[in-house]
Amino acid sequence: MSRLERLGALHVDIEVPRSSMTAVEVVPDGIKALRGMRAPGTGIPGYLMLGTTRGSFGRDFCAVKGHGPALVVSLRDQAFSRLLVSTSDATALAQQLRGGESSDLTQSPNPRQH
Repeated sequence: MSRLERLGALHVDIEVPRSSMTAVEVVPDGIKALRGMRAPGTGIPGYLMLGTTRGSFGRDFCAVKGHGPALVVSLRDQAFSRLLVSTSDATALAQQLRGGESSDLTQSPNPRQH
């Protein structure tokens, strides 16, 4: 994350071990994949979410800008249930994450199930 994104998210960079990733998927619209209530972080409804969202699912970390593609990484045994990040290279990044040493990563069949 850039310095400005870290400031808006009220969070430092996040690193998770590949072994904690249970699924990697690409969604066409990162804003529509958001869930829960923002706390803490910075948000502009319908356009920007930087920070943590919370709900009965636990906590997600989000760095989503605009209605473009985003990468969703589902996690286990971590502080966050999911990472949701806007990127124009979401498909390539997802393939790269799935193709690493932990090849048991799957594409989630339905993003709403997270």
